[in-house]
Amino acid sequence: MKRQLLIGIDLGGTTIKMAFVESDGDIAEKWEIPTDTSEKGKNISNDIATSIRKKANESNIPIESFIGIGMGAPGFIDLDEGYIYNAVNLGWENYPLKEDLENQIGLPVFIENDANIAALGEMWKGAGNHSDDLICVTLGTGIGGGIISNGSILHGTNGMAGEIGHITAIHEGGAPCNCGKTGCIETIASATGIARIAMEGLENHPNSKLKKRFDAGNSLTAKDVFECAADNDSWAIDIVKSVTHHLGLTIANLANALNPSKIVIGGGVSRAGDQLLDPLNVVFNQYALPRVSDGAELVIASLGNDAGVIGGAWLVKSNLS
Repeated sequence: MKRQLLIGIDLGGTTIKMAFVESDGDIAEKWEIPTDTSEKGKNISNDIATSIRKKANESNIPIESFIGIGMGAPGFIDLDEGYIYNAVNLGWENYPLKEDLENQIGLPVFIENDANIAALGEMWKGAGNHSDDLICVTLGTGIGGGIISNGSILHGTNGMAGEIGHITAIHEGGAPCNCGKTGCIETIASATGIARIAMEGLENHPNSKLKKRFDAGNSLTAKDVFECAADNDSWAIDIVKSVTHHLGLTIANLANALNPSKIVIGGGVSRAGDQLLDPLNVVFNQYALPRVSDGAELVIASLGNDAGVIGGAWLVKSNLS
């Protein structure tokens, strides 16, 4: 039988991650190239097509072996037409990404939000373990989210479903968010939010290990907070308790509405592992309905940086199977 490969692409503002993926989801080849955002990102599609041909040639894979490309992209997307309405970091506005890349490479292209393909990847080959009902929460610089219901990504009426990071956690007096609102969960439980909370409390906690790290010339990070909490620093412990309280409540409210079997926590903050998951479970079980809680399992994402390219490959498989 002729070998059939899928191409998964995770398009970011700094790098473009790409992979050739077998039909069973195993990665055959993976690599990345820098994202050229000059001239309003007009070279990106050509760079991708050129890189795919080069890698295929190096790997002795004929282009006819590929059945399509699935890509996760940032910004607001017209999923039917593959238009990027707006992606500030890339310089795109009303950009016909699907059409442009299909013309460059001669393969079918499917476009999805970057957070959604991470959820698809974790569902297919990661911690989601083939769950048809799954919430994926990515705790990075911001907070991304993807919601899978009955095996399909939820998009909403104009593609905005899954914007978990912008659920309001503090309704008055919250920190400003990049979305223009205040008090979003992203301002609290993202890596940036955790570091902000730590910095703002240093003056009132002069004996904290976090204060000592800062005074030594270090910029505080979420990793510092979890490390100091593990070292029994009271201020760091308070931060982790507050962050997991707000995040656990947010996730419980989502679960009460969606009744998922898996809640996958990914992104850089998730590297804290059980130190994050254990208190999160306590709060989640406090606020989730008992039957909802019984049906759901909170797990740490397992695919890391491969989630996007594997999810992109699933996008092809699900559309062309």
